[in-house]
Amino acid sequence: MKNNWLLKTGYLSPILFWITILICGFLTPGYSHMENMVSELGEIGSQTQYIFASGLILTAILSIFFNISLYKTCRKSGLNVIPVLLLWTFSFSILGAAIFPLPLKLHGILGSPSIILFLSPLLAIFYWKIYSVKNIKLYFFLSFAVMLLGFLVLFPNILQDYFGLKQRLFHLGWSVWFIYLTFLFIKIEKGLSNSGKIN
Repeated sequence: MKNNWLLKTGYLSPILFWITILICGFLTPGYSHMENMVSELGEIGSQTQYIFASGLILTAILSIFFNISLYKTCRKSGLNVIPVLLLWTFSFSILGAAIFPLPLKLHGILGSPSIILFLSPLLAIFYWKIYSVKNIKLYFFLSFAVMLLGFLVLFPNILQDYFGLKQRLFHLGWSVWFIYLTFLFIKIEKGLSNSGKIN
């Protein structure tokens, strides 16, 4: 499979994630995306447990393919791989959260590494040459800021009735970053193919 096609899993991964939680939320009576945790949709004994787990496992697999394709492009283009390597924390977390649902203790333990995912756009701004990465500042601040808003879950007194909303802000942040990286790296791949360098 050409790497250019493999990169498109970066579009599919967040799309599948959001479709999964929307469907599961729709099928769960009384569930509120504004108030309830995402993980409640896959809780042991819930009617959407296996739909949720399947969706998250597929999301994780797609993100693994995406990470591999990003790494390959970084190596070919000379971009620093550290911002890409941090994306593996998401793949590991989403897979762990799917395999070990609430209320298992491992759900929280294995789902926690993605807490450092916000470092990916942060380090990209420092490690990647700005002239070769168009609009990175805009999407860096957008994804970085939205992911940081997700940390409001650590402050129960802020938007105390909207835990689900706060949690989804983090997911929106990584989704924006994945989609931008997909667009960017497909463009880089085309530039490498046409001229042997990044345009």
